[in-house]
Amino acid sequence: MPATPKSPGRRRPVHPKAVPGARPSAARAVSTAFEALGVAPEEAEHLRIRAELMLALTQLIAAQGWTQAEAARRLGVTQPRISDLTRGKIDRFSIDTLVDLLTAAGAGVTVTVRRRRRAA
Repeated sequence: MPATPKSPGRRRPVHPKAVPGARPSAARAVSTAFEALGVAPEEAEHLRIRAELMLALTQLIAAQGWTQAEAARRLGVTQPRISDLTRGKIDRFSIDTLVDLLTAAGAGVTVTVRRRRRAA
């Protein structure tokens, strides 16, 4: 399908389902999905945390009705960076960066540490 030019005045808000698995329950199950792909449990936990933070930030941007350009301006990053976020490019974001972006967007980030059950 040929690409269609975008009109310069058109505003497209970021859609919350732009991140794969945009359901809250899906984000919680990500760790086991990463582990099922052979990722070490420690790395799977990092990926799960990043996925949850990316999802929260994408949903916050969508709830505000911000375009990618507007979100980029408000968060102090480039529009391509917001595009990476909405496309779920998890490898391009650290936990620290995502916490910084959420804070810049006016969100509070809370960390909960729980004891993990050991496999039998």
